[in-house]
Amino acid sequence: DEVQAIASMMEKQAKIVVKPKEVSQEEKQRKAALLAQYANVTDEEEYPFPAPDEQDGSNATAVNIGSEKSLFRNTNVEDVLNARKLERELLRDEFQKKKEQDKLQREKDKLAKQERKEKEKKRTQKGERKR
Repeated sequence: DEVQAIASMMEKQAKIVVKPKEVSQEEKQRKAALLAQYANVTDEEEYPFPAPDEQDGSNATAVNIGSEKSLFRNTNVEDVLNARKLERELLRDEFQKKKEQDKLQREKDKLAKQERKEKEKKRTQKGERKR
């Protein structure tokens, strides 16, 4: 019984034929280009950011490394830099708004103080006239 069960399983497995995957010429070329790209890693691509002593004060980033050769582009660095830039701009705008509001508030306070002084002055003058 066991031998027959094993034999039937082997026959079933023998009947199962895996069809070879048909790969188009375009896919072959794309794969070859990718493999060639990763096979030719230069020092510049391996270490895209300049050393601290090489930086010239500008925000230079090596985002476009081998952009002519590569099929894919890493946008993570760009996204992070753009997010930081946007955040800084928002903070700058908020600071500018707050600065203007504070300036307006100081002017209002100054006018209110001046009006209080004038009212106090008028009240004092009334009191002086009554005497």
